[in-house]
This record gives sequence, C-alpha cells and structure tokens, in this order.
Amino acid sequence: MNIELQAREIQPLRHTFDRVARHTGDKPASRYLEAMLDAQPKENFHYRPTWEQGYELYDKRRTAIEMKDWYALRDPRQFYYATWTMARARQQDAMEANYQFVDSRKLAAKMPDALRAEACTVLMPLRHVSFGGNMNNCNMCSRGYGTAFTAPAMFHAMDQLGVAQYITRLGLTMDEPGVLEAGKNDWLQAPVWQPLRQLVEDLFVVQDPIELFVAQNLALDGQLYPLIFDQYVDDQLATQGGTAVAMLTAFIPEWHTESARWIDAVVKVAAAESQHNRDLLTGWYRHYADRTSKALEPIAAMALRDNASAALTDARNALDARARKAGLDV
Repeated sequence: MNIELQAREIQPLRHTFDRVARHTGDKPASRYLEAMLDAQPKENFHYRPTWEQGYELYDKRRTAIEMKDWYALRDPRQFYYATWTMARARQQDAMEANYQFVDSRKLAAKMPDALRAEACTVLMPLRHVSFGGNMNNCNMCSRGYGTAFTAPAMFHAMDQLGVAQYITRLGLTMDEPGVLEAGKNDWLQAPVWQPLRQLVEDLFVVQDPIELFVAQNLALDGQLYPLIFDQYVDDQLATQGGTAVAMLTAFIPEWHTESARWIDAVVKVAAAESQHNRDLLTGWYRHYADRTSKALEPIAAMALRDNASAALTDARNALDARARKAGLDV
C-alpha cells in the first residue's frame, strides 16, 4: 500500500492582533510590539478619577507635549515584562558574583578606614535620590499616556529602587548599619546636600509627566550618575584602593548607560514631532539641567575636591551632547 503525504500551507486569516495591526499593518509582530501597542484601555470606563476632576483615567491632556501617535515613543531595548526581568536577573547574578569575590578576599576590609568612611559619606545619601527617582517614575507611569511610555517608566522606577538597595547593601558591607542612619541625617541636615534635596523634592509636585521625565531621567540622572559613579567611584576611589566599591556598584553605571538609550529615544521622537514639542523639551531641559549643575556643585567639591570643576563641566558637556543628538536646541 502506498501512502502519499502532502504538505499544505495554511494561510492565517490575520498575522497579529488588530490593535497591533493598526500601527504596523497586518504582519507578524514581535512580542514587544504585542505587549505594548494599544494595550492601554481607551474607552468604556466606569468612572472618572475623583481625585483629579476634569480628566479621564488616561488622558493626553496631562502633558503639554502633543503626539499624533503616543505609541511612537517606543523603547529601543524592546523591554516588556519578561525581557526586562530576564535582563535584570542576569545582572543580579553578575552582582552576586561580585559580592562573593569581594567577601572571599575581604577587599572591603582591606580599604583604608579613611577611604571607606569617605565613600560612605559620599554615597549613602544617594539612596534617597534613588528613592526619589523611584517615586517620580511611578508618577510618570500614573499620569503618562500610552503603554509604550508608561510601562518602561515603571520598569525604570523599579530599577531606581534596585539602585537604592545596592547602595544600602554597599553601606552594610563597608560599615555598621549606623552608616545608613548617618547618610539619612546628612540628606536631611548637611548643607552640602540641601540643594540636591530641594531639587528632588520639587520634582515630586511636577504635574506634567513628560516634563518630569526630562527633569528626572535626563537632566538630573544624566549628570549625577556619570559624576559620582564614573568620575568619583571608578576614576578616583578605585585608584586609591577602593576597587571593592566599584565592584559592588557595577550595576549602577551599566544600568544608566543602558537606560539612556530609552530616555534619548523618547526625547528624540517627541522633539521630531513638532517645533512646539522641541521648544518645550528644550526649555525644560535647560531649566532642570542648570538646576542640577548648581545642586551638584557642593557634592562634587566634597567628593572630587580639586577635580570638582572639571568633572562637573565634563558631565554637563556630555549631557548636552546627548540632548543635541536627541534633537534639542542646546
């Protein structure tokens, strides 16, 4: 008996979800696009937010920025929940290996006492800056429009929480738990930290989510993290015997470099939409970048001493170059 097998191609009636096809056409889409595009509800709500009269639950009017398609603000990393958690899990494994290496060779204990105390003085108050970044990115997620923008904002909020936890863990590795309380007291009372604290707390009441995005993620973080973790930790502490600090904070500059791709992409697409958007984004950037530069002056003087002015200039110039590349008139 002969059996004839034939292969037949079955054409699907559609290649992706209708909500995705509205943006990309009816063709196979990536998991990222299926997770993000038009995932936010737009109609059939049961109520309006009673805490903010005059707005819908999701409302484009909460920002002065205008976009024809809010789902154009996509993440070049293509992070949705699964890919984000897998990326952070790999980085967590690498950090655990760093901690085991530092502990097994007692690198933190081998640091000079004065250098260890200085590192804690400079770094411990930054826990509160990261907690502020967590709150502000949660606010962007709450008030922003479109899953393509709000979902990575929430991922970024949790990353900021992770940064604060790594700084906390660093303090507990370097010294007794009292070092955390000392950092909190410095944040609340030490004159050197008050300009930055005022800036962070002022951002808590910024209502426009895109303005807050530019202020926190571009202007503030874009100067703070390169100044502290590149120029202070990597270039100064590590050369003086503080290699342990660089290893135990390795996630932070790596994360900042990676997340800058998302931040710059959002600014670039929004600025290219219209001259109205470009003018708003440029004005916000200049205002908050200037405030950040001023707020970081006493901290840079404390940490970098004679190199403070040059380090601040380098950090600002690098950020200005990022802003220009993203289309702002800097």
